[in-house]
Amino acid sequence: MTGKGLLQLEDELRKLRSEERPAVIRAIAEARSHGDLSENAEYHAARERQSFIEGRIQELEELISTAEVIEPSSLSGSHIKFGATVCLVDEDTDKEITYQIVGLHEADIKQSKISISSPLAKSLIGKQEGDTVSVPAPGGDRTYEILSVKFV
Repeated sequence: MTGKGLLQLEDELRKLRSEERPAVIRAIAEARSHGDLSENAEYHAARERQSFIEGRIQELEELISTAEVIEPSSLSGSHIKFGATVCLVDEDTDKEITYQIVGLHEADIKQSKISISSPLAKSLIGKQEGDTVSVPAPGGDRTYEILSVKFV
């Protein structure tokens, strides 16, 4: 994953530990004070939330401890690889799009970050500026021309 991706995971872990976990513990304590737990929806909802938070904390701890950080700015070359920022043009619509290829846990299409395991990224890996790639999509194959490759 990238350094930014690792920082995002660390921030999420910090927030879960320092804000979310104490808040859910307070919610459970308050729900317990209402009496009969067997029919207490607030209590059951808080316990479910606590279970989710604890599971996510464990998941993040594992991801962070085993993360291999690669800084895209330290990479170079003309071929697309992990960390590359790629500008493409959709040959059907002539629309330009830019994506950065990142790790699975930091992918976010709203931020133009696609997972290295996505069909588009898999099609792009190893290609270079000027190449054309065909990507399988639900509505039929999409064809893109690679306009530029940067390591930012």
